[in-house]
Amino acid sequence: MRYLMGVRYPDGGGLTAEGRARREAVRLQAAELFAQDVPVAEIARRLRVSHNAVYVWRRRWCADGETGLASKGPSGADCRLSPEQQDRLAMALQEGPAAHGYVEDQRWTLVRVADLIARLFRVQYTLRGVSMLLHRMGFSPQMPIHRPVERDEKAIATWRREVWQEAKS
Repeated sequence: MRYLMGVRYPDGGGLTAEGRARREAVRLQAAELFAQDVPVAEIARRLRVSHNAVYVWRRRWCADGETGLASKGPSGADCRLSPEQQDRLAMALQEGPAAHGYVEDQRWTLVRVADLIARLFRVQYTLRGVSMLLHRMGFSPQMPIHRPVERDEKAIATWRREVWQEAKS
């Protein structure tokens, strides 16, 4: 797989800080309704959420009060590479596989990226972990373009402009 830049989510995936704040506000509205003894079905209808969500929130509210309904921040494990290391990795990937010793073809694979991370930063990643890291960094898998290294773009452009035009007429 060759990985190219292509950002799908503004923060690499999941909810933004604003999205988490909006959801927390809904949970806090539910807490006010719990205090008024409003039935679960009515809370779900008013807040446009599932009954199951209201039951979960009520259990947390009964156990910990409003603090149990507070946002816990972004989900997922923390990245093992610092932002500076991620920038350095992105630059290394942009240099291409040949710049890092992979001369047999010009494709980045998850195995090669994992090896590159281990060599550059002495950090081990599983293939799934590499895939998630690349996605978080804004890279996406693409179908590789199979082109020979010896390809002469100028000769091809000349052929298209001169020979092909003559052949078409």
